[in-house]
Amino acid sequence: MKNYSRQREAILEVLRSTDTHPTASWIYERVREKIPNISLGTVYRNLTVLSENGDILTINVGDGQERYDGNTAAHLHLRCTGCGEIYDAFLKSDPFRDLISEEGFIPEAAVYVVRGICKNCK
Repeated sequence: MKNYSRQREAILEVLRSTDTHPTASWIYERVREKIPNISLGTVYRNLTVLSENGDILTINVGDGQERYDGNTAAHLHLRCTGCGEIYDAFLKSDPFRDLISEEGFIPEAAVYVVRGICKNCK
């Protein structure tokens, strides 16, 4: 992790301990349990740095709030339009790999979001 800080490490630890794809406010509340004087602005700034460094993913699932994922391995995000839950789905292979390589593009990160109805809501 570039430019280590205690706050950044705590944020990353919180993100890597959950698979719920939390908002910045949720992360802020959990980090405050360890660092009571941290500000929401500090959390936002560190989330931006972590995302730019490729340590986390920033996800827009269409609910008006950015979500964050500590798992940077290639996977889909399935968002249920019924209950709002976000699920991870891991691919056996990347369906876009051939297209990307044909274009000569070297991806650094990819965030896929598929919207639909989960098995609990159908």
